[in-house]
Parts: sequence; structure tokens; C-alpha cells
Amino acid sequence: MVYACDKRRRRLPVRDDQEEMDEKPLQGILHWPKGERPRERLLEEGPESLTEAQLLAILLRVGRHKTSAVGVGRDLLKHVGGLQGLANRSIQELCAVPGIGPAKVAQIMAAIELGKRVLATPLTKGTVIANSQTVFEHYYPLLRDLRREVFKVILLDAKHAVIREKTVSEGSLTSSLVHPREVFNEAVRESAAAVIFLHNHPSGDPKPSKEDRALTARLQDAGDILGVQVLDHVIVGDGRYVSFADEGWMSPSSLPRQSLR
Repeated sequence: MVYACDKRRRRLPVRDDQEEMDEKPLQGILHWPKGERPRERLLEEGPESLTEAQLLAILLRVGRHKTSAVGVGRDLLKHVGGLQGLANRSIQELCAVPGIGPAKVAQIMAAIELGKRVLATPLTKGTVIANSQTVFEHYYPLLRDLRREVFKVILLDAKHAVIREKTVSEGSLTSSLVHPREVFNEAVRESAAAVIFLHNHPSGDPKPSKEDRALTARLQDAGDILGVQVLDHVIVGDGRYVSFADEGWMSPSSLPRQSLR
């Protein structure tokens, strides 16, 4: 993973006519009338009154030579294809936009992560997981924009209350490597009575692959040997999910059946 911007980053062309649309010539935002400044407008009229570029400008704070923070924000959105692109682009890709450096990338990424955590349904220690929908509602905002597969295990006590979660593996765009030993080491160490597995499909399609089914069977066998009940395996896609328990693909468990999302 790249944590710093390459000093030889590619410079994106900025059209003169685009600058004219975004800027008052040679004037920064501080020289704009107060009613047009993004921060002042947000405080007066609320965040919903601002465009996406103006909201980004508040995070960026300053622009570049002859271009305000609003202009830089617009260039950034154009480069990544809109807000959704901000969440799944690398640091290097974001730094390719003139006026965007490591500090600004950090500010943007922090804001995106805060937004994800706000949207995620709380799943803290002691939360009882009653069904697969609870799992999906918590993890979908956190996993939806990832470009690699992430495999997690949720450790539960005898009442199906959360002990903690653990990321077991992070893989490529299409697969993650998971070994039963890595999964159940944590379960045994925490004296977990049951576990729920979940991972994302970056393609957006949550339909289980043959490998997903084979892995689930191996993990279930290992759980039977160790006396740890495998309640479910949830695969998160784009706005929907598949629950092995809901589909009847696992041994009977106490998870209520729900329809495929």
C-alpha cells in the first residue's frame, strides 16, 4: 500500500474555461462575498445547500495557484468520476490531481471513514446478533467500496452476543486466502461459543462461488471438531447480500430465516 504521494505524480490538464467557471480571476475564496463562501453558506443555510465541490472545498481549505479550493474539488470529482470514486481510489490516484497532496488526501479519507462509521449500525461488544440483516446493516457501509476481498469473523458468546470481530484475511480483487487455523485460533482464545463469517465481493454480486461454498464447509467441519458453532456465512455485495443460513445451506442454527436480499 502506498502511504505517500510520488513526487513524480502525473499532472492533470486544467482547462482555462473550467478555471473561469470556478474562480473569480486571481482571487481566493476569502475574497469572495460572504454569501458565496462554502463554509459561511454551510453555517447559514446548512450542508444540503452546497454542491459536492463546495463541500470538498471545506475539507481542502485551500486551492492551488489561480484556482480556489472549489475548483480543486471539482477537478478531483471529475478525475475520480464523482463522490463514489473518492471512496475506492488509492492515495496515489488522488494525488494525481494538481493541488492535492498527502495532507489533503488524509483529510478526505478521514471524512469518508467517519461517514461510513456513522452509517454503520452499531455492533459493539455485547450486541446480540439475531439475524443476518443485522450483520449486513453494520458491515455494508464499511465494505461496499473496497476493491479487495476482506474476510472477517465475528466471535459470539453462548447467547450470540458479540465478543469481538477480527479481520482474518485481505485478498485480491477476486479472492482472499483463509485457513481454518487462523479463524479458530481467535475463537478458542476468546472462548467463543459461536462464530459468524462474512466477506465482501468487490464485483458487487454476492452470489457464492464454488470456492466460497467449499471454504464454508471446511470451516463448519473445523468448528464441529472444536465445539464452536458456525452460525452463518454472509457475503456482502452492492446493496444486497447472501446468507448461507437464510438459504438453508448450513446446519440448523438459531438464526431466524430471512429472504435473500
